[in-house]
Amino acid sequence: MKRRHRYRHLPSEQDDNDRWLISYADFITLMFAFFVVMYAISSVNENKYKILSDTLVKTFKTEELTAEPIQVGKEPKQLVSEPAIKTDTKPAKPKSEDLNSKKKMAKIAGQLIKNLKPLVDKQLIKIEHNDRWVKVQINTSILFDTGSAVLENDAFEPLDALAKVLKPLPNIINIEGHTDNLPITTQRFPSNWELSAHRASSVVRRFISRGVKPSNLSAIGYGHHQPISTNRTHKGRRENRRVVIMIMAEKKSHLQLDIE
Repeated sequence: MKRRHRYRHLPSEQDDNDRWLISYADFITLMFAFFVVMYAISSVNENKYKILSDTLVKTFKTEELTAEPIQVGKEPKQLVSEPAIKTDTKPAKPKSEDLNSKKKMAKIAGQLIKNLKPLVDKQLIKIEHNDRWVKVQINTSILFDTGSAVLENDAFEPLDALAKVLKPLPNIINIEGHTDNLPITTQRFPSNWELSAHRASSVVRRFISRGVKPSNLSAIGYGHHQPISTNRTHKGRRENRRVVIMIMAEKKSHLQLDIE
């Protein structure tokens, strides 16, 4: 007799369709925790924030600058305010040095006019002055022959009279030679430059022989390049042929001064 095997049929496991609720609940929990943390971080103690804010404002606040001195220690004595600088619109008065220089130049010019009066009256010598120089202009007709740089005998008297005034002076003295524009071409003088320079040198040598200090003297040749009159007439050319003695107010250096 066959034994029948009875099989117990176990109930089949049913599909759980609500498992998503667990994941959803976990997600909601995490979100809740996240927002709680965010709220906690964003929550600031107002009192502490106000204290911090006031401190920062006081630290970085720039106070207005003031010209008044800051008191340190004891109260300082009252300072006397400096008087306001006044703008003087009046022209400046001449300095005492300028006045003295002008007087000295005038004195030298007066002495020269006195010593050379006959030639000044004949207009063979012209004397001018200001506070910077005394200018003695001598026509070469009384000093040199035409085309020559050798002093004539008639030149000795006026030059010696000049030297008598110049000898005690400490001033710088420039002797300038000038010619007209008529060309000269000789073995000794290839141009008017050489002629004017040699004439100035001849006057310098005469002054030195009469005791004028050599270190105060200089010879300058200008040729025909600084005329004082026209070279188109005989009279104008005669005026341009001249020797000029410039007695400078400066005693220690040569200066380029405007003599106009």
